[in-house]
Order: sequence, then structure tokens, then C-alpha cells
Amino acid sequence: MPAYPLPAPSVAVGAAFLNVKDAAEYLGLSPHTLYVWRHRRQGPPSFRMGPRGRVMYRRETLDAWIHEQEQADSRCNTELSPLNAPRHYRSVSSAVA
Repeated sequence: MPAYPLPAPSVAVGAAFLNVKDAAEYLGLSPHTLYVWRHRRQGPPSFRMGPRGRVMYRRETLDAWIHEQEQADSRCNTELSPLNAPRHYRSVSSAVA
């Protein structure tokens, strides 16, 4: 056991719902990035909760969104890698004068 206590993470470990600040910290982004993505209808799905309409994210939805991002990246998904695609050869056409 360490001689000094470790700092507690600011994101609640068992929280099912995260506000914008906590979701941004969970994803390693700035809250501003999440606001911009929400405005552009990009990024992870969010919803409004409560009488004040606070923007919230489900932790399980964030994890699913991260997984989708990994699968959409050809470096993580070998099926999308251009190196695994069949070779395309240029067709030989007659020169037009």
C-alpha cells in the first residue's frame, strides 16, 4: 500500500450517466469539443435530462461509441485496411488522338 493516498478520479466510477464535463474527461476531450459535436450532430449520442434539460451521456453508450470509432479505423479493423484490398489494375485503353 502506498505511503500516501492516491487522488480520487473526478469521474464517478459507478455512474451510469455523465454530464458534459465528466463525459469529456472520460473520453479525454474538452467539454467544448462535445458541445461542438452535439451542435453538428456528431460524436457520441446524448440526451437532455431533468427539468433544467442538462445534457447527459450514458456511460455504456460512450463505450459503444468508442468501439464504433475503433471499428471504423482501418488501423484497428483489418477488413477496412487498404493493404488487404484486392489489387486494381488500370485497363489498357486505346489512345485517343
